[in-house]
Amino acid sequence: MPTRTLSHDRRPQAPWRTRLPLTGLLVALALMGLCMAVPAVFDWNVRVNSFPPIHAEWMPRVGVASAVALVLAGLFGWKAVDLAETLPWGRLLLATYVAALAWMLALALLDGTSGLRDVMDDSYEYMNTARRVTDFPATLAEYVSRISYDAEPRNWPVHIAGHPPGALAFFVLLVRLGVTDGFEAGLVVSVLAATTPVAVLCTLRTLGAEQVVRRAAPFLAVGPAAIWMCVSGDALFAAVGAWGLAALAMAATRRSTGPQVAWSVVAGLLLGYVVMMSYGLPLLGILCLAVLWLGGAWRPLPIAAAAAVAVVLSFAAFGFYYWDALPELHDRYWEGVGGRRTPLYWMWGNLGAFLFSAGPMAGAGIAWLLNDKGRPRLPGNHEPARGHHGESRQRAADAAASRGPALLARLPRFPRERSPRHAVYVMTLAGILTVLSADLSQMSKAEVERIWLPFVPWVLLGCALLPERWRRRGVWIQLTAALVIQHLLRTTW
Repeated sequence: MPTRTLSHDRRPQAPWRTRLPLTGLLVALALMGLCMAVPAVFDWNVRVNSFPPIHAEWMPRVGVASAVALVLAGLFGWKAVDLAETLPWGRLLLATYVAALAWMLALALLDGTSGLRDVMDDSYEYMNTARRVTDFPATLAEYVSRISYDAEPRNWPVHIAGHPPGALAFFVLLVRLGVTDGFEAGLVVSVLAATTPVAVLCTLRTLGAEQVVRRAAPFLAVGPAAIWMCVSGDALFAAVGAWGLAALAMAATRRSTGPQVAWSVVAGLLLGYVVMMSYGLPLLGILCLAVLWLGGAWRPLPIAAAAAVAVVLSFAAFGFYYWDALPELHDRYWEGVGGRRTPLYWMWGNLGAFLFSAGPMAGAGIAWLLNDKGRPRLPGNHEPARGHHGESRQRAADAAASRGPALLARLPRFPRERSPRHAVYVMTLAGILTVLSADLSQMSKAEVERIWLPFVPWVLLGCALLPERWRRRGVWIQLTAALVIQHLLRTTW
């Protein structure tokens, strides 16, 4: 059984460093509050359903599931941090999955079965269209022509038009398998979405960071994101993307050609399919590059890319051309509510909305990255590698690069020294960069508490680097935030 290793947490810290988590938490809460206050105080219509920055209605309520959620919150707050560090790895993954699923369902069922059914059965969502699809290849052939508002009355509902057909294909498959009720579909999505934290943990363990990433498990499993993870297509996208990154980590750390190629293909197929589920998820490429760099191999990149392109071309074979759909979507977005949502608010309002989903402890985790004692020290390429392991690792990386194509040989050198904290640090930074890139694109203004779910767990990894006392407090803060949001607001989209 692993023993707890708290030596890093007990190192003497400069006073300003010990205040970093509190500073980050307060900044996050201030941003969330400011995003709510500014539209209300200045009577500013920012074009979102009644409770900016999130798409929600003020609706305080309690239900039978409230008691269940409170009991679960008490259990998680009491034991989660200790169990995350002491459970054997397999049991930790199982416990993380069960906790994530239980927390998601407890929050959703606050509104009874309608908490799962109503969203899935909404006319904007996938199930309503999936039930009417009788010939999916024919649907693909006309998909692009029905994105524009000009195709009315045959234009697609919001979520169908706003996503490639990979998302619709999943729900069409559910219908074919006999899952036609919105409640049943919500359960399926929840069961799959709950695997997301497991995939993230597996990714970091493969990259050599098990010792540290264990500490992130409570933050990945239980938090405000569960409110949206339970019943949204974006939660499904998060799971597919996370498992794609986990497969890519396996590819990057295999030293035998056969397993490396096999895992590269699996990663490419999953990541290619997630691109066919959401136009915004090519941004996962930032996380892919971080995984490859940490894994010490660029060779999986062209193989995975080829497999991903094959997925995109397979849809093109039936008439859906991704490159034609993008400009159609862009025009529809700017002609519709997206064009009326001012960047003056949403460029920073998006970040506040993201914090409602990720939870305010994301701010504490991000602030702690500024701590010199927590930041990995990367020697430059001019510095000699220290120690036999670093030398052999760099020689192997250099040899692999010299055997590969010239382009791969010019890619950034792999880290000569890598600690478990290093991997978590780099993946957290990659997650932050992904969120900022999505924000700057201006193709997601509002509703990002749901749309950016695939990015949430990677940003929350930073909480693993926090001192123990802050991790203990942080789990309670995340649980409280989730309970308050779900009991005061009725989230919609």
